[in-house]
Amino acid sequence: MVGFGEVVGKLETSWNELLDHGDAPFDLSFPPIADICPSLMMKVAFGGTFGHDDGELFDSIIEYDIARRTDGGHARFADYVASKSVSHLNDAVADFQLVLDQCPVGHPDRAAALANLACARLGGYSLKDFQDIDFITSLFRNALALRPQGHPDHPLSLCNLVFASLIWHCHGTECTAVNIQESAQLCCKLLALCPEATYLHSISIDAVVNHVIHECNNLPIDASDEGIQLRRIVAELCPLGHQYHLIALDELSWALRARFTQRGSIDDLDESIQLLRNIVSLCPEGCHDRDTYLHNLAFSIAHRFSHQGKSHDLDEVISLYEEALRLCPVGHESRDTSLDNLGGAFVDRFNQPGDIDDINRAISLYREALALRPPGHPSRDITLNNLARALKTRYDKLHHDVSEDLNEAVDLYRESLRLTQHDHPERHVYLRNLSSALCSRFTQTQKNEDVEEAIGLCRESLAALPPLHPDRSTSYARLQEAYLSRYQVQHDPDDLSLAVENFRLASRHPTQGFPSRINTALLWVHEAEKYHHESALEAYHMCLDLFDHHVMTRSSVISRREAAAAFLEARTLPVDATSCSIRRDNLLRAVELEEHGRGQQWSLTARLRIPLEDLESMNPDLAHKFSELSKRLSDAQGSAVSTDRAAADEAAIQYRRLMTQWEAVVTEIRNLQSFSRFLLPPSYEDLQAAARHGPVVILIASKYSCHALIVPTSGQPHHVPFPSLALADLEMLKTNFAKAIRHASGMGAKEPRTVLRELLQKIWNVVMLPIVKVLQHDLKLPYRSRIWLCPTAAFTSIPLHAANPFRWKPDGRGLEPCLEDLYICSYTPTLSALIRSRQMMKNHTTPSFVAIGQSEPGSGQGEALLAVDSELALVRKLVPVTVNLTTLSGDAATRTGALDALQRNTWVHLACHGKQDRDQPYNSRFAMRDEPLTLLDIMENDAPQAEFAFLSACHTAVGDEKTPDEVIHLAAGLQFSGFKSVIGTLWVVDDAVAKHVVEAFYEDMFKDLEEDVMDCTKAASALNHATHAVKKVVPLEQRIVFIHIGV
Repeated sequence: MVGFGEVVGKLETSWNELLDHGDAPFDLSFPPIADICPSLMMKVAFGGTFGHDDGELFDSIIEYDIARRTDGGHARFADYVASKSVSHLNDAVADFQLVLDQCPVGHPDRAAALANLACARLGGYSLKDFQDIDFITSLFRNALALRPQGHPDHPLSLCNLVFASLIWHCHGTECTAVNIQESAQLCCKLLALCPEATYLHSISIDAVVNHVIHECNNLPIDASDEGIQLRRIVAELCPLGHQYHLIALDELSWALRARFTQRGSIDDLDESIQLLRNIVSLCPEGCHDRDTYLHNLAFSIAHRFSHQGKSHDLDEVISLYEEALRLCPVGHESRDTSLDNLGGAFVDRFNQPGDIDDINRAISLYREALALRPPGHPSRDITLNNLARALKTRYDKLHHDVSEDLNEAVDLYRESLRLTQHDHPERHVYLRNLSSALCSRFTQTQKNEDVEEAIGLCRESLAALPPLHPDRSTSYARLQEAYLSRYQVQHDPDDLSLAVENFRLASRHPTQGFPSRINTALLWVHEAEKYHHESALEAYHMCLDLFDHHVMTRSSVISRREAAAAFLEARTLPVDATSCSIRRDNLLRAVELEEHGRGQQWSLTARLRIPLEDLESMNPDLAHKFSELSKRLSDAQGSAVSTDRAAADEAAIQYRRLMTQWEAVVTEIRNLQSFSRFLLPPSYEDLQAAARHGPVVILIASKYSCHALIVPTSGQPHHVPFPSLALADLEMLKTNFAKAIRHASGMGAKEPRTVLRELLQKIWNVVMLPIVKVLQHDLKLPYRSRIWLCPTAAFTSIPLHAANPFRWKPDGRGLEPCLEDLYICSYTPTLSALIRSRQMMKNHTTPSFVAIGQSEPGSGQGEALLAVDSELALVRKLVPVTVNLTTLSGDAATRTGALDALQRNTWVHLACHGKQDRDQPYNSRFAMRDEPLTLLDIMENDAPQAEFAFLSACHTAVGDEKTPDEVIHLAAGLQFSGFKSVIGTLWVVDDAVAKHVVEAFYEDMFKDLEEDVMDCTKAASALNHATHAVKKVVPLEQRIVFIHIGV
């Protein structure tokens, strides 16, 4: 039965005409119906006389009866459709039932019998003459089971089952999500099998599909896996051009965002944003729903900002909300929503921190929105809560200047809470917000009932949330706030313990975003230090781990630094953690913490370039898999942040998917014997390898205390306290050094550098002399041994290597030795960087030397450097004739040419303008003829065979102000790219006198070569010799500007 009893058409023909077709099947065509020409495929066969087999005769009689009763059933059903007489329906059903009884399981006509009976009964149900829809549906299901994919009647059976669902729901039967999902799934299959030009499509499918879509759109948002699967099916049913296409995508985006708020999976949120970007692109200006879709897109991006803390997300949110508000002028039905949402974005920007105008404008927007949501408005509770939040935020920042804000916030929070039912999805938010306001008022008034109510509200908030709901983290944080507030007033140590436990729970909660957890952990650090709580080290460790994970979610090196720099309180985290460990007499842990937090950007990027020889020998397949994924990750992370937001989103998603695969392989490697600590933060035992050829001196500059830790070749670290030195003193020293250097650069060569000498003398007395005493007396370090300095924070901007007593010996026989008289000093960004350089020394290749110089850089890159060409000539003269030497200068010294030279050569001398970008250190650069050679270019240049680089340029070894402990500068970049030994500079280089240092350096470097083999490990000693040799011709500030980094 194709239809439901209607007469499609009548055709008369003779037996002879039928028999003329022979055994071949043929079509019978009917007049067009609804612009479709229906047809039947028939086949005629001649049956001879029966034999003597009674069974054969009986079967033939049954087959004849089946055919007769089937025809009779169709005829009676057609009569019923025409007359609406129930007796005709009963006769049809009786005939079809008898046919089904004669078609047992396995009979070839059973599927048709099931379908015919079901169609007849469904026809009766649609006219309310039958009520057995469950039985009807089961008949259609059984028929479909007998007509699997590929059966010619499979589409018809699908259509019948979906049509039964359609009629069922049209007649008032309650529609469930499960029913609708099944119908939607069947529709997807049916559409694929029935193109638009088919009769079956024209008579039923469009109506069925549209009904299913309509029913789906009437369902509430369901964030379950099943609910989202249903939305995906509906979206598939509504391709581009379909009237419900935008609605289907929007409903799916809402469901995904709802699941994100419940589970915290960023993949759901990113997909929601992608869908909404697509919707907005399909809804141009003038589209009547554009304001709604702009709101929805901004809402999802705002969630991502809260979860990931990307500042450009917040900028886009404000831009989208402002556009939406312009589309909702006074009198528009959605203006209240636009005002409310934009207010929330300004509150978020004020917390970045932003300008006071942001919070004031937010409050103004909320008050206007509240006026549009008078008592009785269904969304009044939302705006009451949001306005209270803005007032509380302003109070937290300005305190007593706006004390009335706090009381108003409490009142508004109470009113919003009164308007919500106990099952309201956001009730837990209102509870914890009121708790926070009460805590602030308790701190102000010390009324005990406020803090007791606050604690109760937080507990109620937590009780309303399932274990893995992301918002539990915030509720834990508010409960911590309540206990800590009570401790600050009542001083009960149990309250402090409870506060710490909730700090722990909030910062550990796995489904909350990293920025929120980091802020909680930073507050934990602050309070633990303030009250000398034993959990301080645990809090520091939590912060560092969270930072690692947070930064690695970013798909570019620039965005990683931005992510780290966004937390102002965290800029001193590595040194503060180290100081905490020192103050607790745990020196081994102090070294580990300092390394964990310092140079994080380099460490995270270096994980993708780790040597794999040991892993390859144990499990070559796993090593290959890790290597391939690391390369793909390195290629995917890129260097720049795309201005195309959709493209940037897609790149971030792809990066995250790769990162998930990479982390799974790392876990697999850690399960191997001897690889349990693969890529985990190194232990002290691992780090001590950095001191294999001489001790490493780590200088800690923390607001809590200043110290030095000396890592010896063997044994425990040695602690050197600086009791008379505070961080403020170091900051002043740093400032004074910068002034002294600038002043000296304008002086004549023979003028005394009195101020600079006094500063270097102070560094000797306060910092380096105590260290030297330990090196000489405790470590018994021989004279002229090598040492490595690893400065942190403010120490990074001070020329420690140049520390000098500048005084005569007590016996008057000459000057007391300075640091560089006693030892050969080098620097290292981190201990791990020094270890990696030494490991890479295994890669020996035939040495090649390139001298790169650019005396006339491109437009905007600096003035001409008159001494560059003569410096290159000097280098060419000093390099051994046995070495393969090339020169790159003038028009050939381009960005591409320089990069190629760095890749091809093992030794490099670079003479040009150097520029450290203080705002974005990855844009620090060397000036070339066409465009600059940037630090990012250098980092992406993997050159494991490289050995030595002399950077005769300004500012190549000084980091930025925002993240000094990341040591992001040109010299460190060259070391990271593969150069094991690098000469860099701390400030401006005078190229007119630099050639004297260059000449003295290379003369010492290349003297007494054994078998004409150049050795980059001699660079520190050669620089030490050179700065002594040129004392009479090079002024002090130009001698100490050069430092050695690496092996």
